Amino acid sequence: MADHRKHFFSGMRDGIPIALGYFAVSFTLGIACRNIGLSAFDSTLMSFTNLTSAGEFAALGIMAAGSSYWEMALSQLVINLRYMLMSCSLSQKMAPDTPMYHRLLVGYGVTDEIFGISVNVPGRLDPFYVYGAVSVASPAWALGTLFGVVLGNVLPARIVIALSVALYGMFIAIIVPPARKDRLLGMLILVSMALSWIFARLPLFSGISGGMKIIILTVLISGAAAFLFPVDRGLAGCASNTDDKGEGEGHA
Repeated sequence: MADHRKHFFSGMRDGIPIALGYFAVSFTLGIACRNIGLSAFDSTLMSFTNLTSAGEFAALGIMAAGSSYWEMALSQLVINLRYMLMSCSLSQKMAPDTPMYHRLLVGYGVTDEIFGISVNVPGRLDPFYVYGAVSVASPAWALGTLFGVVLGNVLPARIVIALSVALYGMFIAIIVPPARKDRLLGMLILVSMALSWIFARLPLFSGISGGMKIIILTVLISGAAAFLFPVDRGLAGCASNTDDKGEGEGHA
């Protein structure tokens, strides 16, 4: 029980920067919700139950266009399919005897940022670490949406645009520390950035949605990295056992 409490508060600590970024980004989401006529309650409920910026912004566009439920469901499946890959990765990082309800609850909180900090936890991932991060990040996302609906039109446009940049700063804060420690990881990040830019600029890929591009790049880059630079299972197991015993504690 004490270990769970320790991991929970550690997750809360690591989740605070994410919460600040979420609040800023969801503020602009709240403005978009208000522009299509959603109430503060509906907007806040949507953000509390759907922790996905790309998915929610896409959903607002579909609502505004009056499209069908099938189009909404299909678009959300494509845009958020990457979270299935992240959930599978985190599931492998948990102890084999982790109950199913813990895995399902962790799945609710999987976002790009929370995945980023969770996958960097040394050793096995305690679900309570994710719960701690989600406990501050999820309310911040919902509250940011609420304030965006209520106060968004009061703020100058420049401030609203500046708030939306916070998410990119948060991504940088997540990837830079581990990249500085691992040269291979840094190289893979640069390759990912370059390929993402190519996918975004070339007309050949213009018909592919943003969510599907992320899925394709994730599978290609991670698959190539696993094939070209395999991790020694013996060394990985030793490192995992060391971390499970409490040595080398700390989070990225």
